[in-house]
Order: sequence, then structure tokens, then C-alpha cells
Amino acid sequence: MQTTEPVVVADEQLNYPFLLITHMVCADQQIHNQEAKSLRELASQAQVSQQTLDEMEKILAQDEQQLSIDSVAQAVPRKQRVEAIQQILAIAYVDGFCSPLEREMIEHISQLWSIPLDTIQRLLIKAESAVAKVKSTAEEAQALSFGARLLKGADSLLSRSLVNKLSEIAPQDVSRKVEQLRQEILLAGPEYDDAIHQCSEVAREDYKFAELALRSTYTALQDLGSNIQQVVGEIRSKTTDKGQAGTAKEVAKQLENTRRSLTAEIIQDLGKVRESLQAKQRALNHFSIAFMGRTKAGKSTLHAIVTNEGWDAIGVGKQRTTRYNRVYEWKNVRIIDTPGIGAPGGKTDEEIAQSIIEEADVVCYVVTNDNILQTEFNFLQALKERAKPLIVLLNVKHNLRDSRLLERFLQDPEKLLAMDGKSGLGGHIERIRRYAKQNYANDYFSIVPAMLIAAQISRETEDQKRKQQLFQASKLQDFLDSIRVSLIKHGVIRRSQTLLGSTVGSIEQPQIWLIKEAQKYEQLASTLQNKRKALQETIKRAEKDTLEVLKQRIEARFQIAMNEVQPFAESHWESNETSMKLGWESKLKAIKFEECLKIAYQESSQKFSQEVQEAIEEIGNELQLVAQLNSSNFKFSEQSSSMFDKDFVRIGGSVLVIAGAVLSFFIPPLGFAVGIAGTVAGLLSGLFKSREQKRSEAVKGISNSLTSQLEEQKKVVLQQAEGDFCKHCNSVATSIEQYFDELIGGLSKIASHLEEAQKKLAASANYLNRAYAKRILDYCLEQREPLTEANISKSVLRVKRDFGRSIIISTKLPLQSKKSLNELKEVLQENISIPNAKFQ
Repeated sequence: MQTTEPVVVADEQLNYPFLLITHMVCADQQIHNQEAKSLRELASQAQVSQQTLDEMEKILAQDEQQLSIDSVAQAVPRKQRVEAIQQILAIAYVDGFCSPLEREMIEHISQLWSIPLDTIQRLLIKAESAVAKVKSTAEEAQALSFGARLLKGADSLLSRSLVNKLSEIAPQDVSRKVEQLRQEILLAGPEYDDAIHQCSEVAREDYKFAELALRSTYTALQDLGSNIQQVVGEIRSKTTDKGQAGTAKEVAKQLENTRRSLTAEIIQDLGKVRESLQAKQRALNHFSIAFMGRTKAGKSTLHAIVTNEGWDAIGVGKQRTTRYNRVYEWKNVRIIDTPGIGAPGGKTDEEIAQSIIEEADVVCYVVTNDNILQTEFNFLQALKERAKPLIVLLNVKHNLRDSRLLERFLQDPEKLLAMDGKSGLGGHIERIRRYAKQNYANDYFSIVPAMLIAAQISRETEDQKRKQQLFQASKLQDFLDSIRVSLIKHGVIRRSQTLLGSTVGSIEQPQIWLIKEAQKYEQLASTLQNKRKALQETIKRAEKDTLEVLKQRIEARFQIAMNEVQPFAESHWESNETSMKLGWESKLKAIKFEECLKIAYQESSQKFSQEVQEAIEEIGNELQLVAQLNSSNFKFSEQSSSMFDKDFVRIGGSVLVIAGAVLSFFIPPLGFAVGIAGTVAGLLSGLFKSREQKRSEAVKGISNSLTSQLEEQKKVVLQQAEGDFCKHCNSVATSIEQYFDELIGGLSKIASHLEEAQKKLAASANYLNRAYAKRILDYCLEQREPLTEANISKSVLRVKRDFGRSIIISTKLPLQSKKSLNELKEVLQENISIPNAKFQ
């Protein structure tokens, strides 16, 4: 069916392919300051209109009046669409990796444009091929970026301009020059340079371990998907005989539901692992500080004060200054401003903010004294799940825009920032610590009060003396000092936390899911094994009871026929052979003899089927209950356990499909009139007997003959009914037995593959935990050895870790720490135990 594309009125002044590129720049939910700068330069080179520039700025600012992706895409002229796809692919692959969010946008646009799937696939293959070629040819890589190769030979001005810009903004060729920060507290002196150098060396070593662990995890999950597919394929391929092929087909249908459900989870896990690896790559060369907190808490103001960028987005009427993560880089430091937690539009913004946690070394969580809500601290659970160090900035809000209040503040700055007293900050800090601890598992984090409005005003005044006075009174220096300490004093261990310690979370999350799924399938197989025997006993009992009822009904029907013999004989003793046969047939029809026998067979069949079905449905309900009782609290998607919740109870219907093929009963042909005529002829040969005597003897003879035939026929029917019914019941039992054998075997194999994958992930997690433990030991000893497996094995005996909460490191030799245990806990923000160590 051909669909009609919505009509979009295009503005000839707007360059829609360029606006599509702008949307792609935002697709990964991070707007880098250099990306925005390069985009504006591209606009100049491509000679786009002022109207296009205005719309570009709206998209970058995520203005509510921005043109949506759909409206922009639909306005792109048809003849430009293939090249436009190449352009946004070039943007997506500028860093050598197309993220799931970027791929999702590409696929969405291709659907809007009705571009065939194979065309998109060819472009994606071309893109991946371009990445591979560039990576393998270092010399050409310097001349042409990943994405630029995709547009080689393009004709449009926009594409030619884009080729030039891509070669500049490709990560390996970026040379960023920005204005030096006014406050150099993060970046001043030889201590900083030495710390950055050490962080860089540590990061390169740690990344190798993180990359190997994540790639091993990725491979294990891929293998799991292939193994589950193989289980289903093996069952589907069984065609040794018709019956077994039927049961295998039904089992394959059931396990296909399982495969789809598990595969959906695996695909999501693979995406998350790959995203984690990309995050570690992005984190490799920079010490990253992320500003987080609810909307209007002051994050963007803090970002602007520290970076001296983004002042135009802060002011009256700006309800939301950040919709995507905004990244600022300078001298190996990244400062990231995130959307507000709990902002209108809600969860999407929170998810965008969470996306940066993986690569952040320190998270600064901004709260305000005027509205401390317990719910805003729920977000800290995401930090603890990734073992991220936390600094809480308490933004003390006062209306210093009022000149009188400003003067009072400058006369006595300590008054508004005092801890004690009626309006002191002590109560606020206590409440923050209580709320935060509920979600962060410990209270090792720092809480630093500061007045951002005072620091902001200090940037606006030209009076140098007043400027210095305001900034000093703001107490923001205390916060900057804490960041400096994180970087210079603890930067090396923070880097290891990001690249080793927190990476374990990316492995443990799917590992937890695998453990619970393996347990679920093992219990399911065990439950089926236990229930199968009870089911077969139920079938035997149903067979015995139903057969007994069937026999009784057959005998009762024959007894009714026998009761008709005497009256029939008395009324037909003078009839000829033909009349007598017709009369007896008529009598049997009158009493619905054969019809009632058929009903007895049918009802017995239905009774047996119903009892079998009820028994199987009972098992299905129990299995569903088992699944519900063992459902995992950790879920990657709503498809978790769908096989149990929806499809597995269909087991009853599936088995009865098999049973129905053999549960058909046929009444044997009846010949009750045979032999009656011969008997009558013999009786009529006595010509010299009286009429009464003849009648009496004829009636007796006919009755005896019919009774004898009915008795004989009853034996035949009962014997045949029992044989056929038992044969059919055995066929049903055999089919169900085969079905359960295949199903239990398939589920057991799936459980085994899940357990095998879980063990591989556990090994990867342990591999990282041991490397992280070695870094912790080096930090305690204030030394740094190369991170090698030999050095790890020399120091670390074993590691037991409750991720994000505690870590116990057993060492091979006694350790004399140069750090105190409390200091170690405060820095790592986990409960640390090294039994064989002596602390200061």
C-alpha cells in the first residue's frame, strides 16, 4: 500500500540539509563547544541564510520553537535526500563510531523519506568500511577524517564545506584554542602539569584493561545469543519421525519466544557495553567534571563562571538553560553542564544527564538552600550504581541584585554563609547529608557552601576591587579548591576509578541479569521435570476413569437394545426375513442405539481431553507463578520475562494440538441383523405344530438369536473400544512426554549457556576489580608501578566487591599504608577493607 507523505511547506530561505546536520550534531545529546563553533563556521562556508542561522541557534539551544527533526526532514527536497543522508552519516561517523542514538535518527529519517532498507544498509556498510580503511591507513587518516571520506566526490556547496570542516573536527586532528580562564585555580602551576601527566599515563594503562574486559563481555554476550539460537535450531531440525517432528516443532515455537525475549535483552546489553567502551575512550584523554542537579539549581551559572562561556544563556526568563550535555574542554580538563533533574519534560532530560556519568571523574551535585527536596537526591542512586565520587555544592541563594542587600552582604559576607544561628546553613547541610546518604550508601562526600550569584556579579562588574571582593565573598574558591584537590592530589586514583572501578558496573549489570535468568530457567526446567511425572500419573488416572465410564455407557446402551429384543420378537415372529431385518434396524434407530454409542465415544474423548488440558494448564499456571516469584528486579527493558508472563502458559494449547491429532475415535461397523433370517427359517419348518406353539418357539428363537448376537457384539465393541482408547491415550502420553523432554532439554541448555556467559562476565569483572585493587594499593603506598598482570598478581591475592558500596582487598604481603583508612574511604567513597594492611 502506498502511503501519502505529509505536505510540508518549505521556506526557500532555509537550508534544510544544513538544519538536518545541526540535529545530527545534537543526536548524541552532547553539544560540545567546539562542535557548535565548527557548525557556525560551516554555516559561513556553506553560505546559508540568516534565517537558517537563526533556526540553527534554536536547535542548539533546544528552544521550544525550534523546527523538529520531522519537519526539517520532510522539507528537504527529494533530489537532495540521498546526499543529505550521506551528510548526516558523515557527522555520525566523525569520531569513528555511530552511536545507537545517531543510528536511530538515521533510520527514522530514512523511514520518513521511504528510502529502502537495503539502501540505508549499503550506506552504513560504506560508512563502516570508511572507518576501517581510515583506521588502517595512518597517512590518509591525517588528510581525511572518518566522516569526510563518506562525502568524497559530493557536488553541493554544503557537502564540500562539510568535507573541509570534518577534517578539522575529527577527534585525532582537533586543535582547540580557547580564552584562558580568569580563575586558573584548576590549571595553575607545575603541580597541575605533573598531575595531568600522571593521569594521562595511568589512563592509557587502565584503558587497555577496561577495553579488554568490555570486549570480552561483548564477545560473551554475542556468543550467548548465538548459542541460544543454536538450541532452537537443533530442536527445529529434528524430523526423525512424524510424531517427534510435531513435538519438536511445538517446542521450537515455545523456545523461539524465549530466544526473542533473551535476544532483545542481549542486544540492549551489547549496546550498553559498546556505549560504555566509547565513554571510556572519550574519557581517556581528559579529567572530566560533571555538574548535575535539579533545574534552576545554578549548574549553568557555575559552568559559566568556571569556563567564562555561556553567559548569554543565563538571565531573566531563561527557565531552562541546558537541554543537552554541554561540554567545555581546556588542557585535558572537561567541564560538562547537564540538563536539570526533574525539569519539565522530565525523564528524557534525566536520561541525558545520566549518559555522562560513565565518563565523569568527579560529579558536582548542585542543590540550593531555598528548596531542598528529598526527591531530588534520588538521582544519586545512579551515581552510586557507577561508583562515582561526589561533591555537593550548596548554592546559597539571596537576592543580591537588590543593591541594599548586596551592600549588606559585602559588609558582612560571613553572616549569610554562617553555619550556626537561626538562619545558619548547618540545618541545611545536615538535611542534605541525610537525604543524600539514603541514596548514595555512605556519607564520605564533601558539602561545600557557595553563593553563585555573588560570583556571577563579580564577573559583571568592571570595578576590580569590587570584583575581587565579591568573588572572595562568594566562597566559590572553596569549591574550586576541592576540584583542584580532586585533580592534583587524587587525580590518578580518580582516573582509575573511572576507567577501572566504575567500568565493573557496566559488566555487573548484565551479569546480575544473567544470574537471575539462569536461575529462572534452571528452576523452570526443574519444575517441569517434577511436574512431568505427576502429569503422566494424571493422564493414566484419567485414562482409567474415562475408560471405565465408556464401558459402562456401552454396556448400558447394549442393555437398552436387549430390553427391546422380546417385544420385537413377539411382534415380528411371523415376518419374513426382509421384513424382520428392516424391523430390527428400525428398532435400533428408534432407540438411537448407534447414535448414543457415538455420543458415548465423543463425550469420553472430551472428558479425557478436558482432564489432560486442566492438568497441563495447572502446570502452566504454576510456571507463571514461578516466573513471577523469581522475576528480576533489574530489568533492561519491558520485554523481560515475556515468555513466562504471556507465552509459556500456551504450553497447554500446544500440547493439546499434538494430542488432538491422535485423539479421534471411530465406532466399529455394527452388523446386528446378521443370522436372524436363518433362525426364523428353522423355526418355521415345523408345519404340524399349533400356532401358539409356533409363536412361542419363534419368539424364543428370535430372542435367543438376537440376545446372543448382542452379547457377542458387545464383547467385540468393548474390546475394540478399550484397545483403541488405550492406544490413543498412550499416543497422547507419548506426545506429551516427547514434548516435555524436548522442552526441558532446551530450557536446561539455555540455562547452561546463561550460566556460562555469567561466568565469563564474572571473570571480566574480577579482572577489572583486581586491576583496580592494584591501583588502590599503589595509592596507599604513594607509588606507581606499571599496571601489568604480573604486578597485579604479585600484590593482589583476591578481591571481594559489593559494587559501589564496599571492596575487600586481600594482599599477598603485609602493607604499610601511607594513607589513613578514613582518607582512603573519603577519596574512593566506598567502604574499603585491606585486612593485611596497617594504616596511619
